[in-house]
Amino acid sequence: QVQLVESGGGLVQAGGSLRLSCAASGRAFSSYIMGWFRQPPGKAREFVAHISRSGGSTDYEASMKGRFTIARDNAKNTVYLQMNSLKPEDTAAYFCAAGQKETRWETEYNYWGQGTQVTVSS
Repeated sequence: QVQLVESGGGLVQAGGSLRLSCAASGRAFSSYIMGWFRQPPGKAREFVAHISRSGGSTDYEASMKGRFTIARDNAKNTVYLQMNSLKPEDTAAYFCAAGQKETRWETEYNYWGQGTQVTVSS
């Protein structure tokens, strides 16, 4: 089992940047595929990005590719989401998740953090 704790959310103006972190504890972090998802107000949770065990392979939802970067540091048991050129529509609760498949489907992720709120003002 793995426990996940997100941090780094906050209020930022449009065009600004934030870096989210997700610290993992428990079983070997490097054995998990790590994903980021988000849930905008009043909407369903949606895929943001995922990263392979080694960090060598990544996947992004189309609207975030080029603005967001997922990375991981297995020595620090942490996965990151660097978010640049933020837009008001990026406002959401952001969640990290751990699983065993490189997939966009949230049902394939076994462990979830509690989320961190990102608010982008116009």
